[in-house]
Amino acid sequence: MMRSWGNRPDCFVCDEPLYAHYLKVTGIDHPGREEVLAHHETDWRKVVAWLTGPVPEGKTIFYQKHMSHHLLPEIEREWLDELVHTFLIRDPREMLTSLLKNLPKPRLADTGLPQQAELVRAVREKTGRVPPIVDARDVLTSPGPMLQRLCRAVGVAFDDAMLQWPAGRRTTDGVWAKHWYAAVEQSTGFEPYRRKEETVPDELQPLLTQCMTYYEEMHELRLRA
Repeated sequence: MMRSWGNRPDCFVCDEPLYAHYLKVTGIDHPGREEVLAHHETDWRKVVAWLTGPVPEGKTIFYQKHMSHHLLPEIEREWLDELVHTFLIRDPREMLTSLLKNLPKPRLADTGLPQQAELVRAVREKTGRVPPIVDARDVLTSPGPMLQRLCRAVGVAFDDAMLQWPAGRRTTDGVWAKHWYAAVEQSTGFEPYRRKEETVPDELQPLLTQCMTYYEEMHELRLRA
């Protein structure tokens, strides 16, 4: 999705801007931790000032890719009201098998699902309407119609440039790209949906059950093409 929006000429994208703060505060040992801390801003207040300031490079759209679990409790929430929120969800039966490749013992908080559901509820309560929620499978199954639907929901015109982009790394990618973005860097568009062959290990079935509760809550509210 970040590649899709980043290929629009009117859009500037940023990649997980609160990640360095998250790593510093939690002490979690993610791949490339020290490099992330060295190259990215760790003060959430400075990050928020940038996120709520002028759109970089004179663009008119500022696409901010956030991971909901990066929004730690000490980070104030008022600034979120200045943004237009959309939520991308993915079936935990597929998400967890991907997460395991870099986090062999994930916790519920690592999935971001409870935090994401909390944010959806907060936005819904604040605005009186359901924020746009898109399911990754729906996007892969029908990328054009889903992106058109998403653009309408956030009040911007759809651009065909969102459907194809050049392969490779971007200057806007975080330094963690080499650990997480191999498939993204090879992509040139949305690949057709294929059901994953891997299954969630038995020892993580309780975690899967927890994840499904949050996922199903949001899945019911999702945009449909």
